[in-house]
Amino acid sequence: MIQDISIDELLALKDKGELTIIDVRSPSEYKDATIPGSLNIPFFSDEERAEVGTLYKQVSQQAAKERGLEIVSAKLPAFVSEFSSIRGKKAVFCWRGGMRSRTSATVLDLMGIKALRLEGGYRSYRNRVVEELGRMELRQEALVLNGYTGTGKTAILHRLREEGFPVIDLEGLSNHRGSIFGQIGREPYNQKTFDSLLLEDLQRLQSSPTLLFEGESKRIGKVMVPDFLMEKKEQGTQLFIEMPMEERVMHILDDYQPWEHQQECLEAFSRIKKRIHTPIAKQIEKDLQAENYSSAVKLLLAYYYDPLYEQSTGRYPDSQKIILQVNNIDEAVEAIRDYAGAKQAH
Repeated sequence: MIQDISIDELLALKDKGELTIIDVRSPSEYKDATIPGSLNIPFFSDEERAEVGTLYKQVSQQAAKERGLEIVSAKLPAFVSEFSSIRGKKAVFCWRGGMRSRTSATVLDLMGIKALRLEGGYRSYRNRVVEELGRMELRQEALVLNGYTGTGKTAILHRLREEGFPVIDLEGLSNHRGSIFGQIGREPYNQKTFDSLLLEDLQRLQSSPTLLFEGESKRIGKVMVPDFLMEKKEQGTQLFIEMPMEERVMHILDDYQPWEHQQECLEAFSRIKKRIHTPIAKQIEKDLQAENYSSAVKLLLAYYYDPLYEQSTGRYPDSQKIILQVNNIDEAVEAIRDYAGAKQAH
């Protein structure tokens, strides 16, 4: 007998580590957005789902059901075998708690494998995320990490998170570095995935007295940062990292590895080329084409990114700023550790 579970019950068991969640939707649906931490054991492939959907729309519901049964019956042994290998309590979901999750749970039950079914499917989870973010109030003090491009802000945040500091990595949650070159070598997440990951982090850190995150703009790649977090950013203490140009160039080259993505770099540069003084723009393009990446990066910083950064950060009053002059990432981590640690202690 199938047992349904509400989204509240599912998330409570998930948080305790007592449940494995299985998304039985097609691979493309799973890739688009899912419940964080869930596995994908698809009921239909993308092509099979499209075929059944076409039959449903163009022929009849009965024809779609018959073709669906034909497809599924051939792959049932492998489907059941995958579920058998998962130990402990399990729950399945599809888009809205319909045919795919119901059939999956029924077949598994017949084979002696118990699997709960999420009421309302992924849609119920997505609605919950939107509701939670819509009423989110942050009471923590924000410590906002700023710095010229290349100061290693993401690496600094990762180091501090490893030490137990309450870090929100917005670039990691969006899988984008937050600049015109930000998606090079990456596949940026959509808003649904970003929202889910952000909510999990905020809930995990809700008892912390502070939040440490980078001073990002409203848009990062494909996603928009919620207003409540942008407001918290503007109100927070602004930590400004100042680091030598040579160190910043080295960080950028290590992070982006332009020699692996030359064409992507050229395409990204073409989108900002007109905003840079023509002789400089021509030299940057020439350097990129000649694989003289260190020179290209240095010119991009001096004539594009640094002036933009100075415009965007000049609006904060001195009373809100903490300037940290460092030579490298190690010194930056130490300086922020001392400052943030003192805040945490209070």
